[in-house]
Amino acid sequence: MLRAPGPGPAVRWSAWGRGVSASPLRGREEIHVVFRAANDRYDSMAYRRCGHSGLLLPAVSLGLWHNFGVGGSFDTQRAILHRAFDLGVTHFDLANNYGRPEFGSAETTFGRVLDTSLRPYRDELVISTKAGYEAWSGPYGNLGSRKYLLSSLDRSLRRLNTDYVDVFYSHRPDPDTPISETMGALASAVKQGKALYAGISNYDPEQTRAAVAALAEHGVPLLVHQQEYSMFERGVEDGLLDTLTNSGTGCVAFSPLAQGLLTDRYLDGTVPADARAANSIFLSADNITPVYLERARALRDIASDRGQTLAQLALSWVLRDSRVTSVIIGASSVAQLEQNVVAAQGEPLTEAELAAIEPYAVHGTGWD
Repeated sequence: MLRAPGPGPAVRWSAWGRGVSASPLRGREEIHVVFRAANDRYDSMAYRRCGHSGLLLPAVSLGLWHNFGVGGSFDTQRAILHRAFDLGVTHFDLANNYGRPEFGSAETTFGRVLDTSLRPYRDELVISTKAGYEAWSGPYGNLGSRKYLLSSLDRSLRRLNTDYVDVFYSHRPDPDTPISETMGALASAVKQGKALYAGISNYDPEQTRAAVAALAEHGVPLLVHQQEYSMFERGVEDGLLDTLTNSGTGCVAFSPLAQGLLTDRYLDGTVPADARAANSIFLSADNITPVYLERARALRDIASDRGQTLAQLALSWVLRDSRVTSVIIGASSVAQLEQNVVAAQGEPLTEAELAAIEPYAVHGTGWD
């Protein structure tokens, strides 16, 4: 038996056998499962260099924003994470406010899986987390102060049961905190060894340039910027991608399926009771407009001609741009995960296909 690294009391684990550990975070025994990663896990996934760094990220990353809270089936969540790794997905994206019904529960879930089966592969994983949105009550649990960011990272490390994350992000700019303070906190996390790289999310081009300059004063490069990008959300094309290229910063795209609008879920014009549009604060039945249906159905037909689903086409479209390092997908089942990972292995879009897509890949669709 070996002792796993991480903050707090060491957890005993066995790489290939079954064992039992008492986690200080959960106060109950954990059953360790046999997990041997697939030998061919790196054979099919494409990996792209993140900016000017030495880090390669998979073309498709797995986000744990939805579907990984403590209220879901842990067996299903673990199965998704195992299958993702077997398919070459090495990057797992989290944040301090991910998971339901309580903030941080996605990190707790991932920490359990790391404890019970994935720890032997820790050096093959890229684990990222963020802080910037409200995570706890009071004036010190939100936005971009040094106190909040570094306290949040410590909490995240405890939930993840690891002594470092690979990427720590400022989740959004803070209009009332100097960007030098926010970037100084990220630099401190890197220099303390609690994060290997610094990242930002939801910063505009001007803010991004300021972040790059502020980090450079500490001798820390900005590894990556995470921003929403899809056929229906193209704001990233308005200067941000060029800014990232000029600064040598990678781009990771989130919500490439436009919160589900770029899937087959709503193409009959109705909203299923279990759909995100029926239960989300970000999407509602009001987004299922006649204009949206016309464009999404046209894109579905283009996808069908390529032998893809609409979701797969949407992922292929974002990945068409070499400035995009990786796209983040969510998954509620192994089958859904497998279907979307295939998009990274499909044939590149031709010039003719891109021209056919363009009239329907309209910024603001669903929100116009």
